[in-house]
Amino acid sequence: MTTSTAQSGTSGHPEVPATMRAAVLKRQGDMAMQTLAVPKLDADQVLVQVAAVGVCGSDVHYYEHGRIGDYVVDHPLILGHELSGRIAAVGSAVDAARIGQRVAVEPQRPCRTCKQCKAGRYNLCPDIEFYATPPIDGAFAEYVRIQSDFAYDIPDSVSDEAAALIEPLSVGLWACERAQIKPGSRVLIAGAGPIGIIAAQAARAYGATEIYISDIAEDRLAFALEHGATHALNARTESVEGLDVDAFIDASGAPQAVRSGIKAVGPAGRVILVGLGADDVELPVSYIQNREIWLSGVFRYTNTWPLAIQLIADGKVDLDILVTGRFALADSEEALIAGKQPGQLKAVVYPGR
Repeated sequence: MTTSTAQSGTSGHPEVPATMRAAVLKRQGDMAMQTLAVPKLDADQVLVQVAAVGVCGSDVHYYEHGRIGDYVVDHPLILGHELSGRIAAVGSAVDAARIGQRVAVEPQRPCRTCKQCKAGRYNLCPDIEFYATPPIDGAFAEYVRIQSDFAYDIPDSVSDEAAALIEPLSVGLWACERAQIKPGSRVLIAGAGPIGIIAAQAARAYGATEIYISDIAEDRLAFALEHGATHALNARTESVEGLDVDAFIDASGAPQAVRSGIKAVGPAGRVILVGLGADDVELPVSYIQNREIWLSGVFRYTNTWPLAIQLIADGKVDLDILVTGRFALADSEEALIAGKQPGQLKAVVYPGR
């Protein structure tokens, strides 16, 4: 496992224990609690004592299927990449004044030197290391390490849960940026799960005035109307085609939702694919061509944490309302399956419990 492979130590911080508890995915469908060495730090890293970790659909996918595309769980892996915590120790090149600060963690390490990184697209770095993506361990553990500049200070007004959920909020913000949402925009979002609701709140924060959301679950549609959306459409009975929106953000991954959503976009509009679904989907190519629709995928995010923190602190985005299940570290496996239960949106694991 990658947790204990760092080269430098955390000398000068005797309060940091030598070992920690972690919930480890040993193989597909098999989780176990283990005692592991606390990560040692490189000079530019900080050690974060984890406070809260949100459960993502990718965590569930690794647990249930043992892989996502080319990423295969062939060694024990710690899941979890949506996290917040408190800095417990710092590397030799980091100001010791950071110890004790509450932080939200951007869970990735780009190389910073490749063509994509130098162009500002570090999310597309071919050598990026991302939490809970094999073989990189994640945050279902008491401690994690991260480069100091990817641990962002958070104000006291931002809860541990909201700080952890800045990661999915970043996906929503990045989708809205790629969709060029601006004041007065009309937007359609497919899927009223956590990412869809977050995207609706993000679109509202960017100034969208009409935010349609579609889903097949009436309870989720009702929730979305209370938290960001202005219109709700039941995908079983109501068509979105012909809405003539400026942008369509798919947070469902459902092929039919993608096809219908594209036909809801007006000329020169934008389609942003966020949801994980089938590898290949049939698209209405002539519709896209004749209306010069711009279509793009979304792969994580870049430079979104400062804006996300400000939006939460200003009350323009509410992430606390998404938390519907709270679990101790030893109950991580239960947290992974909680999202399939009726009325559940976001499970959060607390490694300190």
